[in-house]
Amino acid sequence: MGNSDDQIQGQQKTRWNSRFAFLMAMIGSAVGLGNIWRFNYVLYSQGGGAFLIPYITAIIVMGLPFLILEYGVGYHLRDSLSNILKRIKPYLEVVGWFILLIVFLILTYYLVIVGWDVIYLALSFFKGWGADPNMFFSNNIVVGGDDLNSITSFVLPMSLITILLWIVLWYTSCKSIDRIEKIVKSLIPLLFLLMAFIVFYSLTLPGHMIGLQALFRPKWELLSDPSIWVAAFGQVLFSLSMGLSIAITYASYLPDESEITGNVVAVAFSNSFFELFTAIGVFSILGYMSLQSGLPIDQLATSGAGLSFIVFPQVFNVMGNSAYILGPVFFLCIFFAGLTSLISLFETMRNALSMKFGFTRRKSSTILTIFGLVISLVYTTGSGSFILTIADAFLNNMALILGVILQAVIFGWMYGVEKLIPAINKNSKLKVGKTWTAVIKYILPVILSLLWICEVIDVITFDDINVLIIQIIIAAILIIAPIVLTKLPAKDENSTPKID
Repeated sequence: MGNSDDQIQGQQKTRWNSRFAFLMAMIGSAVGLGNIWRFNYVLYSQGGGAFLIPYITAIIVMGLPFLILEYGVGYHLRDSLSNILKRIKPYLEVVGWFILLIVFLILTYYLVIVGWDVIYLALSFFKGWGADPNMFFSNNIVVGGDDLNSITSFVLPMSLITILLWIVLWYTSCKSIDRIEKIVKSLIPLLFLLMAFIVFYSLTLPGHMIGLQALFRPKWELLSDPSIWVAAFGQVLFSLSMGLSIAITYASYLPDESEITGNVVAVAFSNSFFELFTAIGVFSILGYMSLQSGLPIDQLATSGAGLSFIVFPQVFNVMGNSAYILGPVFFLCIFFAGLTSLISLFETMRNALSMKFGFTRRKSSTILTIFGLVISLVYTTGSGSFILTIADAFLNNMALILGVILQAVIFGWMYGVEKLIPAINKNSKLKVGKTWTAVIKYILPVILSLLWICEVIDVITFDDINVLIIQIIIAAILIIAPIVLTKLPAKDENSTPKID
């Protein structure tokens, strides 16, 4: 096995220049749009302060153990996910490409949402969304209806911004990891500083306690409701970017003397702190809006695009001149969080192509950019928002959770997770052992399977033929493309020696 690892390490020349760069990259991959516009609503709607109990439990039981697994796999085996699975068993390579395709498809619509934010960032300097942000969003951003009839008509501003963002992503990734390092080392600290400005300013607004009381008021009776636990584990799964192979890819660039468990704890803590801190700011501002408008919090609180692109512009409209500062800062935070996540999603698939086919960074980045741009442009049509909603639910709630289950089973049982313990513990102060092994092999597959079943029930619908068509197309891509990528010959079959 030592010879196999040496061969892989010989191929993998990329290394982080510092632990700080690695941590900023990993935090950047975890801190994304969901931290800003999803967690606060989940916290509010799933028991308030009581939700923190299942949330912290989910981090300890699922988040930390699985991230340690991903870091350990990347650090010890130093390869792409598809190559690693091929080295375990050749027929498992297709599972790796299945997971990587999920990541790539998520990237294609995630980029378009970041494009929405770019528009609002520009508009925020003069409140260009007008007196009715809801109408503006419907008529200018997500033009079209809940069907496929407008799929041939493009929303030109969104198409142009999407092209621009793909160019930015290509430029960021095509040279070397040094360029990624420079970006994340600048943007992540700046993101935390900007969010701190928003939160501290929001706490000076009249009515902020209305929002905070609504957010943290504990509903202890909900702790007996299984749905609150499902919500907590789902939030941690998505918030920490589990199972996306990002951690495996980034950890494969770590120097040999790196600490594993300490880095995992630092990333998990930073991510949780950011989303909880952000929730305080968001609901303080919603409390101000409630006081000004007379509307109760439950009529203002929402998640996703509605919060960022409808509710917050409404808040800025009644805020006065201070909104010309707070608005741009808010949308800049979303942009920084989105861009660093895009970089990590892109790097995961790019690395896999380079490792199998021997492509240079520029070549693999160019190929991904071309294919990704074509898919992303679909989301800039009049039917784009409709397709995006379905794709997001299908990929995140069905395909991705299935991918995480498969990884837990493969690394826990087929590879033998015990083999990773020496590498994980070598430089780590916080050691793992039998308890961690049991969590990976027994507890995680059971929890994730239950979560997957709950999500599948919510996602599968047959009452709309358009929804069914889109789900079938996505499923076909996730079946056919991994098979094709598996069948294509690698540049050097010896580049993926079997793991003993």
